[in-house]
Amino acid sequence: MKALLAILITVFCFALLLGLLSIRSREDRVMTERLNYFAGGEQAQRQKQKLTPKALLYNCIEGIANGLGRLQQGKRIELMMQQADWPIRGTEFEAILLLWGGLVGLVTFLVTLKGAMFFVGAFVGILMGFALLGLRIRRRRKKFTNQLGDMLTMVANALRAGFSFMQAFELISREMDAPMGREVQLVVNEVNLGNTLESALDNMQRRVASPDFELVVTAVLIQRQVGGDLASILDTISETIAERVRMRREVMTLTAQGRLSGIVLAILPFAMAGILTFIKPDYLKPLLEDEVGRIIIGIAIVSELIGIFFIKKITDIRY
Repeated sequence: MKALLAILITVFCFALLLGLLSIRSREDRVMTERLNYFAGGEQAQRQKQKLTPKALLYNCIEGIANGLGRLQQGKRIELMMQQADWPIRGTEFEAILLLWGGLVGLVTFLVTLKGAMFFVGAFVGILMGFALLGLRIRRRRKKFTNQLGDMLTMVANALRAGFSFMQAFELISREMDAPMGREVQLVVNEVNLGNTLESALDNMQRRVASPDFELVVTAVLIQRQVGGDLASILDTISETIAERVRMRREVMTLTAQGRLSGIVLAILPFAMAGILTFIKPDYLKPLLEDEVGRIIIGIAIVSELIGIFFIKKITDIRY
């Protein structure tokens, strides 16, 4: 009965939230009507089509995103979307996180039938979303850094062949794969639309957040102010970046054992607790029900966190 009541309350609150967020201001309605007018019959046919579950889900996400957009959220999430190269707005990502967190929280509540576990599950679900976003950003940045040396070599050779800097960038945008080709194409588009090269390169650096590329941007901007042989400068930077990449890979190889030990240290206690609970459910009850047992669990968790912290510090070598 409690579970059914919780489901009904959750569905009601969710429907109420969607209803509030779906309210558009008069300006939004006027703008939508104008866009539909210029879009013509194709847009009208799309609106007349029956909503599929996928379209309904997208409309829900868009409605929540529009509601979050009115709260004047910061641009940090928007920048992270650009760094991850996800074709969604920051408010849409926040809406997806809210829906996912609510779903995880609801499942956790239905399993445990404890109200506090709903918030715990929702918090864990939101953390999972941010962890996935961070992983995507790191992988894209790593791939960009691996392509940076080849890009600098191509620019230097193009400059020696008589191309201008922007012509070299246009060549790279056509020849290189993403993310390098895509980012360079964005720079070319910005310059063609009237933005300065300095501002376009700064925007690119903000999107990729690469310390190696920041060195390239600094060198290019200084050369444009004081002059010099840009091709030779880029060759030198390319060699420096290649050496840093080689050193980074060597450090990752030497610290692989320590990093793996940290991962095992973090996972092993929880894995053993889950296995013991599945094999013999009464085995760990004294730790959970007795006050001394709970104190022991707290001490163990603190000790594990301290161990993970020191392992991370030992394996985090700056170069």
